[in-house]
Amino acid sequence: MSLRLLLGHSPDADDAFMFFAMTSGKIDTSPIRYEHVLCDIQTLNELLLRGKLDISAASVHACAYLLRQYEIMMSGASMGIGYGPIVVSKNLVSLDDLKRGVIAVPGTLTTAFLALKLCIGLFPFIVMPFDRILEAVIKGEVPFGLLIHEGQLTYTDAKLVKVLDLGEWWYRETKLPLPLGVNVIRKDLPDELKRLAVSHLRNSIAYALNNREEAISYAMRFSRGLDSERTELFVGMYVNELTVDMGERGKKAIVTLLDLAARNGFTPHIKPKFVDD
Repeated sequence: MSLRLLLGHSPDADDAFMFFAMTSGKIDTSPIRYEHVLCDIQTLNELLLRGKLDISAASVHACAYLLRQYEIMMSGASMGIGYGPIVVSKNLVSLDDLKRGVIAVPGTLTTAFLALKLCIGLFPFIVMPFDRILEAVIKGEVPFGLLIHEGQLTYTDAKLVKVLDLGEWWYRETKLPLPLGVNVIRKDLPDELKRLAVSHLRNSIAYALNNREEAISYAMRFSRGLDSERTELFVGMYVNELTVDMGERGKKAIVTLLDLAARNGFTPHIKPKFVDD
């Protein structure tokens, strides 16, 4: 008898690459039958806050509010090792200028938004769908945009300039990767089932890495206009050795980010719990 679990992830190239083997039947996930729910990360965060998903991608920022109901899976993390979300503008400006102009952000529960607050303090902002932000800066609707996903690679096509790379800033401050996203699983599920789900996710990532051409071809369907070269570059940025298993370094990065956010009054204090297989 199979067990059905709702699994949420983003319709993005890196998530598509990560979950390729699970969605395409390349690995055996019995006795679990995963029902995939595809939504942008802000929507997934909101669904998790309401306890609507069994397993899901989540912003590390959102984990400060989720971890009474969920635990962090050791596989599936998206971490920028010296790179991350960027703030762009039409002209190069100072960090002080960022505090005076409105910044379009992709959601207040995203880790990008939290990291930007940790870097420059409070600032005026407007929330926009992540895939509208680049266009809004180009058209002059806002002076600055906080870019996640493929916008980190395509902003130069529009002659925009990078004002700040949050992954670079974080690495200078901590010598740690910037933990942007993780996968979480319901805390009230049986321990054996949680470990099995981690194993399935780890096997799915390993399959994609070992069958890269096949998995990249699938991920291209979700690359929103990126060519194959840029799709592979983007996937390589956020599906790396820490995605297979975050290890102690990844755990330290998450604990450090959430602790710093709490000490600055941006999030409640929370002690993360991690699930391995």
